[in-house]
Amino acid sequence: MSKQIKLIWDFRGSDSFPIAQHHQIHLEEFIKKENLQLQETGTNKINASYSIAYMMVSEPEMLKVRDALRPHRGELITFDD
Repeated sequence: MSKQIKLIWDFRGSDSFPIAQHHQIHLEEFIKKENLQLQETGTNKINASYSIAYMMVSEPEMLKVRDALRPHRGELITFDD
């Protein structure tokens, strides 16, 4: 069973979605700079005043990324191999 962690940054306010999209650009830059295994990022507009940006990381890379980027929260995702 492989484990991935979805690191999440929350943005609130009327401009939350454009801010989340901009944050995603920085997450992608970090992935390239650090040569991370997983390369999935994204944004979700939850409602008009709440959006998130997220980044998927492998379990071994989680501490390094968490300490460098300080996400607001994380979710464990498990997959049956």
